[in-house]
Amino acid sequence: MKIFLSLLLFSSALYAAKPRGLIYYRPVERSAAQTITCDVAVYGGTPGGVAAAVQAGRLGKKVVLLSFDPFVGGMTSGGLTATDLGKKKSIGGMALEFYQSLGKLVDFNPSEAEARFRSMLDEAKVTVLCERPLESVAMKDGKISAITMETGETINAAVFIDSTYEGDLFAAANVSYHVGREPSTTYGETLGGQWQTVSWKGVYQFCDLPVSPYKIPEDPKSGLLPGISPHPAGKPGEGDYRVQAYNFRMFLSDKEDKVAFPKPASYDPKRYDLLARFMNFSPDIKWTLHYTTNPMTDGPVQMRNGDSNNAGSFSSNNVNGSHRWPDGTFEPINFDKLPSPRRGLVVPLKELYQLRETIFQDHVTYQQGYMYFLANDPQVPKDLQERVNKFGLDAKEFKATGHWPHQLYVREGRRMLSDYVMTQANCESTRIAEDSIGLASYHMDSHPCQRVAVEIDGNMTVRNEGAFGHACPQPYPVSYRSIVPKKSECTNLLVPVCLSASHIAFGSIRMEPVYMILGQSAGLAASLAIDAKVAVQDVDYATLKKLLEDRGQKLAP
Repeated sequence: MKIFLSLLLFSSALYAAKPRGLIYYRPVERSAAQTITCDVAVYGGTPGGVAAAVQAGRLGKKVVLLSFDPFVGGMTSGGLTATDLGKKKSIGGMALEFYQSLGKLVDFNPSEAEARFRSMLDEAKVTVLCERPLESVAMKDGKISAITMETGETINAAVFIDSTYEGDLFAAANVSYHVGREPSTTYGETLGGQWQTVSWKGVYQFCDLPVSPYKIPEDPKSGLLPGISPHPAGKPGEGDYRVQAYNFRMFLSDKEDKVAFPKPASYDPKRYDLLARFMNFSPDIKWTLHYTTNPMTDGPVQMRNGDSNNAGSFSSNNVNGSHRWPDGTFEPINFDKLPSPRRGLVVPLKELYQLRETIFQDHVTYQQGYMYFLANDPQVPKDLQERVNKFGLDAKEFKATGHWPHQLYVREGRRMLSDYVMTQANCESTRIAEDSIGLASYHMDSHPCQRVAVEIDGNMTVRNEGAFGHACPQPYPVSYRSIVPKKSECTNLLVPVCLSASHIAFGSIRMEPVYMILGQSAGLAASLAIDAKVAVQDVDYATLKKLLEDRGQKLAP
């Protein structure tokens, strides 16, 4: 609690003095109270939210899309344009329409994506209200009766859709959820829990070299290097409350007008001491500046024209830095039995937003500092530094935020717990959802959840834990029941982003095209529920299926 309060106080002071620009949250100006009535209210400007709003709008419903920040499009317009497609044949409906309208599936510009999203919303006559942080949720008779925004506006709707990356609306509506990783025994998942060994063994693990984790090598009393967790990791298969690392998907350029990597105000080169030690540990390490799985090779980051991702043992992922983001809490414990699901807001929304602002700025400082370190620090091998400096930020993108992406890649937030939980068995097609609302196909994927000191062959060294990539044999159906809460908890809410899935299955489903697919299906289901005057759990699936297929949604592999 003391840690949380200190972070909160720091956050309040930090953002009170910060001008509009590269921020996650600042209080919005409160206007006179007013009520807006609509058929469908969508909270969250992600691709899933846009697709849900557009689909409901196309069906003649009065729709309001509320975005937390000034933008729409989430990661698709926030830097992630090297689209994680999975199997191309699994993408249909509005998602395929969106990519076709851009003329390409991958490597489009973020600004082009946002412009297209806004055009689709305009064409569907959707009212878009930006900078609308959720303040409260009113419930009546098992339904959301209204939501109130920090601006003072109250939104009344027949059906609500939570399309945020974090699940804030459904949490405020007291819907059950989990954060973190289930033990492997919870759903019988071979990839589940900590220290799974099915895939990615030895990849981005500091080339399996005995790199000392201590500030003074081999001296535990000197303390751990920055970036290494002080908390003990669990045993293989145990669960925890850790979430996979976040980063920003920088948009890079090697053109003459590129913008040099900025030096953050609170830059501290010591934050990258582990990277410096690793870089200078052996002259045999080959630096690829790209993804690699070969022995004695490493990133340490992906550098290319366009979308740049994490690619290395110590890279743009801020490992151990995102655990409190989903709901404001984190306990560094490990467990072999899944705790009871959470319900409600553990941390009040405004305090949660302020805490996230602190975490957001820490990620900005970490990643900008990381790139500045690679480009300028004398500890970086000269030839590598010269290659890094061939690139900079793209001068044509993210002009409002100093050419740095405005959207933090929240790879995992809360995950709703409904009557149907998507699991590894679904991804491997040994369990088939009979109420399909779309296909997912990307491999089961997670970035590191922790970086820890471990003993291997008598030496203390460093390992990243939690990353995996394991293929799905074919596209697989996502269940309609996984995007609706339990009927006993809420009957007029759909959740196409933070859906009911294990950490393992979510790692496959959590891709931007799939969010659009599920969002479109949610928008159509919301319209059917309104027309039939039924709970979202009671929407006639046969009708939903036919209408989705009529719109090009692919429901079976």
